[in-house]
Amino acid sequence: MDDTAELSCPDNDMMNPALTMTTQVSAILVLSHVFQIFLKPLGQPAPLAQMLAGFVLGPSGLSRSPSIHVFFFQNFAVDFYESMALYCRISIMFLIGLEMDIPYLMRNLRPASIIACAGCLMCTIFASTISFFVYEETGSRGSRFTLALVITVILANTASPIVFRLATDLKFATSDIGRLAISSSLIGDMYAVFILVIISGEKNKRTFSGWALMAFFSLLLLVGIIIFTSYLVNWLNHRNRNKKNLQAVEVMLLCSVILVAAMTLETMGFSSIIACFLMGSMFPRGGKSARTLLAILTYTVHNFIFPIYFGYTGFKADTSYLNELKRIGIVLMVIVLSIGGKIFGTVAACYYLKTPLNEGVLLAFLMNMKGHVDILTLTTAMQNKVINSSVFYNLMVSAVVLSSLISAALIGFLVRREKDTIGIKHIPMEYHSPDKELKLVACVHSSHPVNSMVRLIVSLRGSDNVPISPYLVHLVELPEQTKKSNSSIYEQEEGDTSDDDNDVSNDAVQINETVDMFIEETKMMIQQGKIVSPFSTMDQDVCDFAGDKRTSFIVLPFHKHQRIDGKFETGKESIRTTNQKVLRNSQCSVAILVDRGHTTTGTQAAGSESLQQIATLFFGGPDDREALGFSKRLSTHHHSSVTVFRFLPTSAKGPNGGVDVAQKEEDVLVTIQDQETEVEEADRSALANFYHRYVTSGKVRFVEKYVDDGVQTGSILRDMAETYSMFVVGKGGRSDSLLTTGISDWEECPELGVVGDFLASSEFDDSGSVLVVQQHR
Repeated sequence: MDDTAELSCPDNDMMNPALTMTTQVSAILVLSHVFQIFLKPLGQPAPLAQMLAGFVLGPSGLSRSPSIHVFFFQNFAVDFYESMALYCRISIMFLIGLEMDIPYLMRNLRPASIIACAGCLMCTIFASTISFFVYEETGSRGSRFTLALVITVILANTASPIVFRLATDLKFATSDIGRLAISSSLIGDMYAVFILVIISGEKNKRTFSGWALMAFFSLLLLVGIIIFTSYLVNWLNHRNRNKKNLQAVEVMLLCSVILVAAMTLETMGFSSIIACFLMGSMFPRGGKSARTLLAILTYTVHNFIFPIYFGYTGFKADTSYLNELKRIGIVLMVIVLSIGGKIFGTVAACYYLKTPLNEGVLLAFLMNMKGHVDILTLTTAMQNKVINSSVFYNLMVSAVVLSSLISAALIGFLVRREKDTIGIKHIPMEYHSPDKELKLVACVHSSHPVNSMVRLIVSLRGSDNVPISPYLVHLVELPEQTKKSNSSIYEQEEGDTSDDDNDVSNDAVQINETVDMFIEETKMMIQQGKIVSPFSTMDQDVCDFAGDKRTSFIVLPFHKHQRIDGKFETGKESIRTTNQKVLRNSQCSVAILVDRGHTTTGTQAAGSESLQQIATLFFGGPDDREALGFSKRLSTHHHSSVTVFRFLPTSAKGPNGGVDVAQKEEDVLVTIQDQETEVEEADRSALANFYHRYVTSGKVRFVEKYVDDGVQTGSILRDMAETYSMFVVGKGGRSDSLLTTGISDWEECPELGVVGDFLASSEFDDSGSVLVVQQHR
């Protein structure tokens, strides 16, 4: 009895496993931060530093020392490490599901499946050719078929958590290639998990009918948990509506449901990896439950669980087994075939899908990231006594870790080299098709303009089946005196339950309430964010946020807001300064929304309001063409009626004036008169194209107004004031234009342009809102 206790727990210290694990985790975190200090300037991602930290700390590095090895590698601590890895996997996969763009995955299921299957197929072929050779050379015992399955997983698997973290860390997760890589890696993970289930069943030797029955009950449990979670979340969202986030007890309740479900599936003999992802992806997105859980998990996983999990992957590698040339050759062979299979299969798939070669190569190395299901497969096979060879186990773990380290370093290099081309596909609204996905950032400083911003987002969605990825960002001032170094942040909403500033806290509650009600009624998802920054640097943070999300344009609130009596009240001058800086520095188009009267409808959903009458004013120039591009999206929404007004000088009357409606769309770019200027050519091309696509089909009304000067233009705009609920106009550089000269005696807000400033003046207090657009050049 005493001997057994002494073997299982040295020094009779029951807390020793926890102490060992805590020390190991702390050492991994410290070392990973040290490595990241040196690797980050080289463009290398954080997972590389974390895996390298575990590699250095493990038996391949510092643990070669007998005293360190004895402390970290105690037999009784293995179960603690495996339990820790299981909880990490549950948290990571649930968060990936919660953050996954499921509509994108469904729209791009075919290309993602082709890329994943091509790489897996090539690696499976390679695995089948070398498995018997590896079996003999490593002195393995047990099932040859099972060993072949294990090698297949090692070569074919793609660790979706690492791909997810790499794409996020290198800031291309929201780009098309980033989302495609994450989607493909998840499909590759499913393939590996399916093989893992077969390997796990080898120990129990279940009959097919027994396996199928257990799989049916597991599926039934998963569906039941997803349905139960939906009802639970709906109840929690409607409980304490005046609270910004869930309480700690409510968060623990949700986490407990997820954890119990995952552990039950593991007990039944099925990996919970895909189940946790499905629970996260099916989790109701709207409301404070998702917002609170996302904030807590994002902070915890990205700052603690990811470093520990990746560090533990590197920690498992033991290169001391590479003491023979034959063993080194086996490891190199596995690494080369793994990378080669992914490159050959992925590049071939990308060639078939007509994806650029540079993106195909990057995808290939992303698909080669390992250290997730493959490590679990090796551990499961050894624990179930399906494979009995410590040499095989350690050589394969070394191959997995070294392959991931090589791929991560190459990915960092490729992204840094191609950062100006990979994923950066900014398309001005002038050329943006209304049938393509639209990404935008709408900013608010308070709760005043939220309803109008939400309505604008809905209108820009166009038809219901067109994808849109909107971000509503709450801009919060950080006073200069409390500013710390690098204190400007842009994050998903933090999971705090209190706020020092009551005004900010009340604004956050009202913003969340409005967005939650909107999502509930329209089933359209708006992602929320928060930027906390001093006004001196807020513009840069807004531009960085928009750049990281790959958005097509930014919508800013006007620095004035309307009072109950209809008059404008001037807000902080710093807000106006921020708007001006964003207009100058943004890498995408920018719009300023002058909000009038929409807040009186309370929290009524934008999709339920009556027909909007929208007027687009076209004087000429790139900004007006961008405004015309906005009209394309607006015209396809069933609650919007758009009329385009083109202003022309009276001298333009005649056969050559106006839009040449007889001109064929395909001839628009080649039949413009040589004597016209470049701007006039672009204007005529854009208008003719717009006319043939939207006016002749009856989607948009088109009216031409001939004026002598700005005074006459101003008179026409005054007559239109009460008819339209919104005016869309380009900012433009029309200070010397005949059409706008004399439109106003003074220009109060130059950032709105001449016409926008005129429409935002006190003369138009009873008219519609104004959206002033500036095209990125």
